[in-house]
Amino acid sequence: MNFRQLTYFMAVAEELHFGRAAERLGVAQPPLSRQIKQLEDELDTLLFHRGRSGVTLTQAGKRLFERGTEILSLMDDSKREIRRIGQGMQGRLRLGYVGSAVYGVLPTIVKSYRAANPKVFLSFSPMNNAGLQQALIRREIDIAIARPRLIDKEITSRPLGDEPLILAAPDTMFPGSTAIDCHDIADQVLVLYPEYPRPSFADVVLQALATQGLTDPKRIFTMDVSTSLGLVSVGEGVAIVPASVGSGTRNGIRFHPFASNIGTTGLSVSHRIDDQSVHVNGFVDVARMVARRSLS
Repeated sequence: MNFRQLTYFMAVAEELHFGRAAERLGVAQPPLSRQIKQLEDELDTLLFHRGRSGVTLTQAGKRLFERGTEILSLMDDSKREIRRIGQGMQGRLRLGYVGSAVYGVLPTIVKSYRAANPKVFLSFSPMNNAGLQQALIRREIDIAIARPRLIDKEITSRPLGDEPLILAAPDTMFPGSTAIDCHDIADQVLVLYPEYPRPSFADVVLQALATQGLTDPKRIFTMDVSTSLGLVSVGEGVAIVPASVGSGTRNGIRFHPFASNIGTTGLSVSHRIDDQSVHVNGFVDVARMVARRSLS
């Protein structure tokens, strides 16, 4: 049984008249009758009683009509669903991000995207830059929010804006101070992240300090910004973080700007060059719009 046969059967079942069904379908009656006969032969059962008083459905025909109604309804639903996915109104989007992004513009981006696309399912995976790059290439995620950006011939990356580096220090350190000279932390243990793989945000921090003459600070490594802040809060060292990380309060930590700007760091939104789906392009557009609004 093919779709044409089912369509012809449904028309005859609804009209209970071969002539009217043929007219409705825009076909001649003989081909319609042949299709119905072929269907009955394939199913080895009569679907219609053909009598002098007219055409009626057999018991098998009634059951096929019920099933056919379900099938055509499912097909209509499927077409609407596929169309909505193709238009970006439904579907899913897999998002990978560096941990520090959650302190900045990322939550606002997600909120804005959800507001415009409430039926698109979003999944989230925190990763470092190396993980983001690998996951994009392997098609395990669709979007990467990286710091500062991903460089790969298969990936396109767009900046979302820069922000200054600031100091996260235990709240018992530098009492009464606001702006800090970077040489004030020369004897402190620097908490960096991540240690592997490199290069990473840790190298951004080390290079920023090197430009200020601090070339070999005492250091320990963690895997992410949250762990780094946790160590700072218990007095294990200080950390240099993006300014957005200091936008909230955290027990045991005070955030200080540097008296002289030691450098900046930026976020970017990336995706595979060959992925031009409505979902990906829509998210990138929202991300850039929100980032521009945030900077302004």
